[in-house]
Order: sequence, then C-alpha cells, then structure tokens
Amino acid sequence: MSVRIQSANLDTPEFAALIDTHAELMLSLSPPGSCHFLPMDGLKRPDVTVWEMRDGETLVGCGALQHLSDTHGEVKSMHTLARYRGAGLGRKMLEHVIATACDRGYARLSLETGSMDGFKPSRTLYQSFGFDICPPFGDYVEDPNSVFMTKTL
Repeated sequence: MSVRIQSANLDTPEFAALIDTHAELMLSLSPPGSCHFLPMDGLKRPDVTVWEMRDGETLVGCGALQHLSDTHGEVKSMHTLARYRGAGLGRKMLEHVIATACDRGYARLSLETGSMDGFKPSRTLYQSFGFDICPPFGDYVEDPNSVFMTKTL
C-alpha cells in the first residue's frame, strides 16, 4: 500500500461520503450530546485544514487540524475506513498533523475523543505519540463520555 496525504477536496461526493461514514460511526459510539465531530460545513471553515489519504486513487481516510490560537491547535476528524484499519494509516495522518502544527509554531496540540471502548484504539494511538489526559479546553465542558488529551510541542 502506497498511501499519500494531500489537501482534501471537500466538494467531491466521495469525500462527503467519507465524512458521512465518519459521522455515522461517531454517532453509533457516542450519545448525540457528547459527539463532537465536525460536519462538512465545520470542515469548510477557514480555521480548519483538512487532508485526505489516498491509496492510489482510492480515498481511505482523512484528518484535520483546527486553529484555536497562535499557540494551540486541535486534532479533528481523524478517520480511516474500516477495511484499511490496522495498517498504520492513522499513525501516518497523526504524524502529518503534528508536523503541520509544529510548522505553524503551535506550542500545544489537543484533542477530544470518546471514553467508550470503541475509542480505545484512538486513545492508545494518541498516547503513543505523547498525548496526555487533560481538562477540557476551548469550548468543551467536562463530560463522562469524552476524554481530553494534549501534547506539548
């Protein structure tokens, strides 16, 4: 598998279908009030940079970085299609997001993920990159269904 990461074309039906798949998964794992994924209109905001992963011409996943301040970014919309999981693609995307955050001069990178068992692989990935559990940040509030994590860059 030869995967490349590039700027996402948010206007294609293929990318919209990927985000729909991501939303369905998030809603299946989290109560609606505790689901913080960005819908397509949120991904199109100017403070969000979105990338897609392709294996050849096949769209296999995505990831995003939201600008919170001049020193703080948030990892968003990390998703790999189910049939491609376990091949290290999430790791590759997270490396890309972290490198971009460093290039932007962020001092900190944070994220929100679920506390349920279905999110354990994500939490394990983030911990392997040095993300630690932290209090809610930005507009988030304490929620037993959420785990907040941060990493100093």
